[in-house]
Formats: sequence, C-alpha cells, structure tokens
Amino acid sequence: MEKPGTGRLQLALSSTMDSVAEIEAAAETLAANAGMDEDTRFGFTMAVREAAVNAVLHGNEYDPARKVNVRLENNGKSLIVSIADEGHGLDPNKIPDPLAPENLLRGTGRGIFLMRSFMDEVHFRESHPGTEVTLVKHLAPAAETS
Repeated sequence: MEKPGTGRLQLALSSTMDSVAEIEAAAETLAANAGMDEDTRFGFTMAVREAAVNAVLHGNEYDPARKVNVRLENNGKSLIVSIADEGHGLDPNKIPDPLAPENLLRGTGRGIFLMRSFMDEVHFRESHPGTEVTLVKHLAPAAETS
C-alpha cells in the first residue's frame, strides 16, 4: 500500500518557458501533497524551476524540436525530480562560482548554486545527448503519535 501523496509523474515537454511553468506547478503540487511546510516547499520549487530553466535555455537553447523530459516522484522518504534536456551537455564543475567577487554582479550563474542550497542531493549525468539533473529532497519523518 502506498503512503498518501506517493507516486510518480512523467512529462515530455517542449523547450518553452510555458513548460518551465508547468514543471514548477507540478513540483509545487508534489511538495504540497507530501506535506512540506511553506518555506521548504518554496526552496524545493525554486530549485526545480532553476533546473527546468537550465534545461530549456542552456541545454535545449529554446529549440522546439528538443524535449525536456521530467520525472517527479514521492517515494515516501524523499521527493525526487529528474530533468533531462537534449542539448550539448554540461560539466557542472566548469560553472563559475557565483559567490566569487568577480561574479557577484553577474545576472546569471546562480541556478546550480540555488539547487545545491535548497536540495539535499543534486546529481548531474551526461545522457548523450544532453544532461540529466536529479534533485533529491528528503522528507522529514512523520511525528509518531502515542
């Protein structure tokens, strides 16, 4: 028997900002159904949005022929979101540190930093073509009742 709110949703979407909004809304619903408090839900949803924007903008370069493949899952212990693009790939170790003095005033480059700040785990994998990012947020254990 599944716990309330558990399950999986898969989406294959076009490389548009409308798709980013759809992914963000699905993440918000997943977090709300898992009982996540408002502050944690905000950070979770922001991290998922950043990953979706990166897939559409940097990965697929707004190419409508390329898809963004998304898997959202609540396994009862964690919320897991995987977002894959069909672009040229990404080496996350080559992303400049957004906190370095020379990067503080740049308008971009904070997405991965935010993902790592709000999630418990962030994993990148080359998917040939493209990049898949998996975001994991562990759920707090339910308080036991006496």
